Amino acid sequence: MKILSYLLNNCRESDRQIGQKVGLSGVAVKSRIGKMIKSNLIENFTLKIEPHLLGYNVIYLVTTGQDVNEIVNQVKLVGEPFFVVPCVGGISACGIVVKGEVDQKIAIINNLLKNVRILNIFEAEDAGIESNLTKTDLDVIEQLLKNPREQIDIIAKKAKLSSKTVTRSIEKLQRNPAFQFTLTYNPEKIKPFISHAVLCIVNGNIEDLLKILKKQFENHFMQIPFIAKNQIVLFLYSEDIFQMDELVQKATSVENVITVENFMPKKISLPHDWITKAIKENRKSEKLHLLRIPA
Repeated sequence: MKILSYLLNNCRESDRQIGQKVGLSGVAVKSRIGKMIKSNLIENFTLKIEPHLLGYNVIYLVTTGQDVNEIVNQVKLVGEPFFVVPCVGGISACGIVVKGEVDQKIAIINNLLKNVRILNIFEAEDAGIESNLTKTDLDVIEQLLKNPREQIDIIAKKAKLSSKTVTRSIEKLQRNPAFQFTLTYNPEKIKPFISHAVLCIVNGNIEDLLKILKKQFENHFMQIPFIAKNQIVLFLYSEDIFQMDELVQKATSVENVITVENFMPKKISLPHDWITKAIKENRKSEKLHLLRIPA
């Protein structure tokens, strides 16, 4: 679970680097990763990009009572899915990247899904992250989408760039919190452990609360917490349902946490179609540097 957690947060870390953190040799870590891939626990390594960085807005949608594939097909009339997570109990969470007026898009989604019970729908706030991407960075990102753990010399050969240029580009991307070298995994395959997401609706300074929650749950983190407006989502793992319940109750007792909901994902998808389209659109720019300074 510790190896999986490190890979979720940065899958470009070498086997040796991870081994130093978990007290194993690089060879032993490589063997365990291989077993997780073979068992389909690790489904694929992937790149997660904050949509605002590539010129998109984001709508988050939580629904219940309908097949997630039907919801995604309807939502595609408005935008492209950014992530799709069906959960135990018929609940589905989606992120949708859109262009244009967000309020108008939300109204259209509400109309498209008028026969679906929408638990929550809201626009994601711009995280305010600056970037200075170049067209060369786009070439590197395009290769990383295929395999974010790929060796630098192979990426350089496929992108027709020098190894030095690729190294600089990847180091720049890794420093930017809007880029995450991660993976998708099969929640059913991590038995006897249980993966779950604890959604905390909070009041007060969200950064201070995040520090408190990180300290409280650091031994159960699977990946970096997610923040949106007055919400913090903790991605945790528990040994059994009793420990899971204890963690949920523990979150409830934290000062300035108003309400808590627990979700257990059945599948996790991070579609790349929107990234491919964004790269194609940004390549049309006459500028070498695609500078983005948040408002």
